[in-house]
Amino acid sequence: MRLAKAKVMYQPTTARLYIKPFCGWCSEAIEWLDRNRIKYNTVDVTSDLVAWDEMVRLSGQTCAPVIEVDGKMLADFGADELARFWNELG
Repeated sequence: MRLAKAKVMYQPTTARLYIKPFCGWCSEAIEWLDRNRIKYNTVDVTSDLVAWDEMVRLSGQTCAPVIEVDGKMLADFGADELARFWNELG
């Protein structure tokens, strides 16, 4: 029996995850990124007005999570959308 090779996930140069505390979708995104061993920086937009303004400017909305990965943006998503987005990066 042959074992399938584990897929190597795209490893970004920069990844910023804009979150709001106690946001279920934000927690899902964090868990997905951690489970796939992807390095990223988390930015709490509720405690940093500059980060809030940046998230709104980049995504055009106030919903979280928003992730910016090497210049590509995904906004207001769940884990399934994040997985599809990530597969398109690699």
